[in-house]
Amino acid sequence: MGVNPIIWLIITVIDIYVWFVIAGVILSWLVTFDVINLRNRFVYMVYDVLHRITEPALKRVRRFLPRMQIDFSPIVLIVGLYFIRYSVIWLYLKMAA
Repeated sequence: MGVNPIIWLIITVIDIYVWFVIAGVILSWLVTFDVINLRNRFVYMVYDVLHRITEPALKRVRRFLPRMQIDFSPIVLIVGLYFIRYSVIWLYLKMAA
């Protein structure tokens, strides 16, 4: 039995978005610890694209989290995305059976 193309697309988009969040976090750490510099045009462009892609979702998560020294919103977002991912798979398997 093949995979439904819509389910495949939803799962793939979620997986790609998770990787964007991870890349954004790593790049943020590298900029914060001054390993790389935002004055570099390429680094700034990559940082800006990742920030624009991930910040709307992270901003929504931050509204529900208390203010802390460490930003846990990427972790909460990734867990939420994986919850949605596995819920979609579970629903698909339930309807296929």
